[in-house]
Amino acid sequence: MRIYWEVYGCAANVADAEIAIGILRGRGHEVVPRPEDADVIVVFTCAVKKPTSDRMFYRISRLRELGKRIIVAGCMPIGEPGKVKLAAPDAVMIGPRSITRIWEAVERGISILDDVDDVKLGLPRSRRSPVVAIVPVSEGCAWRLCSFCIVARIRGAFRSYPLELVLGEVRRFLEEGAREIWLTSQDMGSYGIESGRSMLPELLKAVSSIEGLFFIRVGMMNPLYIYPVREKLAEAYLHPRIFKFLHLPVQSGSNRILRSMMRGYTVEAFKKIVEEFRRRIPELTLSTDIIVGYPAEDEEDFEETIRLVEEVKPDMINISRFFARPGTPSERLKPLDPRLINERSRILSEVARRVALEKNEGWVGWSGYAIVDEIGERGEAIARNIYYRPIVIADAHGEDILGRIVEVEVEDARPYCLMARLRRIVDLEEAREAIIAS
Repeated sequence: MRIYWEVYGCAANVADAEIAIGILRGRGHEVVPRPEDADVIVVFTCAVKKPTSDRMFYRISRLRELGKRIIVAGCMPIGEPGKVKLAAPDAVMIGPRSITRIWEAVERGISILDDVDDVKLGLPRSRRSPVVAIVPVSEGCAWRLCSFCIVARIRGAFRSYPLELVLGEVRRFLEEGAREIWLTSQDMGSYGIESGRSMLPELLKAVSSIEGLFFIRVGMMNPLYIYPVREKLAEAYLHPRIFKFLHLPVQSGSNRILRSMMRGYTVEAFKKIVEEFRRRIPELTLSTDIIVGYPAEDEEDFEETIRLVEEVKPDMINISRFFARPGTPSERLKPLDPRLINERSRILSEVARRVALEKNEGWVGWSGYAIVDEIGERGEAIARNIYYRPIVIADAHGEDILGRIVEVEVEDARPYCLMARLRRIVDLEEAREAIIAS
């Protein structure tokens, strides 16, 4: 059959989609670039936020108009199956823990919503990027108590994948030519928590010891599990193969709201983790997530969030307006006025933009190595330095140098990227020596 696919959401969802398409290709199915040319359309959906879920609903509805078989995968089949049926009553649905059986959904037209719980490592993959390889290290959520989060119910019980399987997956992708390894899960901080504490530092040391010219991006981690191992983890981050990029969601600057969210940590714990990392890596790139307008968030709670942002100065903030998700404890709480939520979101966005621009302006004049790992909307090359700063190289075509190590000079700053000129393309031997020496 001819298959057309789209994927939305987090890196773990992208990895699921790549595995599914790899399995289908291995069974002889053809992937086509346009939905009009397909026999079957597969949409890997995201349901973490209501606006995203609404966008999924609209997209599925439009694709159904083509008269093709629709398979809805990803988070919506478990999280919001009724919404899927409204968009496409005849859709076949398959949950994220069943994705290894995607061939049955395609070939037999049956929905599969039970947990299969296969290990998703070592399976065929159809990677979207020749440069970036996504390696899941666990499945499910270990904490499962956050009052606003639908993911725990969707992704199911937690388990870490064995270290040797993770290392084998990394080696496989490096042999295929990958230059970036994205270690991902619903929460990287909980890797190995079955042992009694996070084993993420040990995982990073093991992966970074593999030979080759590559870099490692570590995915999002809950402060709850990172706090006890923050010193070991910061030390592991010093390895020259690891991007100095920390994605540490705080969600609110108010301890009162964090308790209501049932996050399991305090603002002070979040700040101590950041302090430990910045003590060892002063130029660390810090990304965090904040929810605005959580029920019962009063003006003082919001002001505490603003003060935290201005004190900690994250380089990137993913701001989400609160929308109750189905089946979560926060669904029972009285929501705030949407106008108030929108106003607070606007204020926080302005603060975040100002802080990000101030931080990026400090990089103007910097020159050094970066890896080209993305092509922009206009075909320009986008690179990342070791601090995972997005660097737009306007005078270089992305297709010409994708995957190459380059030397750039930053000439200007935007709130969420640096603007640079290409100085030269670096040969592989020089790049290897630079990594070893750094």
